[in-house]
Amino acid sequence: MSQNVFEGTPEQMNRLLACIAEHRGEAGALMPVLHEAQDIYGYLPAEVQTVIAEELSIPLAEVYGVATFYSQFSLNPKGKHKISVCLGTACYVKGSDKVLAAIERELGIRCGECTPDKKFSIENCRCVGACGLAPVVIIDGEVYGKLTERDVAGILDKYIKD
Repeated sequence: MSQNVFEGTPEQMNRLLACIAEHRGEAGALMPVLHEAQDIYGYLPAEVQTVIAEELSIPLAEVYGVATFYSQFSLNPKGKHKISVCLGTACYVKGSDKVLAAIERELGIRCGECTPDKKFSIENCRCVGACGLAPVVIIDGEVYGKLTERDVAGILDKYIKD
């Protein structure tokens, strides 16, 4: 499990509370508040979900349910360098699961987590439309194709030194 600790600032909390106040009492207030909260914090930690639930007077389970239902919300922080490994059929057949495992080993985190220094986060995705390059990894929008486990360390070095 990731060792990420929530580190919100008073300024972030003030922005969140102002957003909640702006939407309080509106039908469907939860969605815009969650979007704004994610913009403020970069993700939706449990502490932020709890504040939203309390301030909107709705059950925490409802906040969590919405936050986990929609794919645009994240419960985990994102790193400076976002790594996305395609696990679509073509990539998977050509070994993307092994490439993902190599990335996890190299960074010491699992898919869905962020390194403690917040430099890297890993996620998986389904088909990115580059099947001819399978298996594919995207780092900060840069596509790497036809990868093997042996390629991982060299690619990550470029970002580790950044």
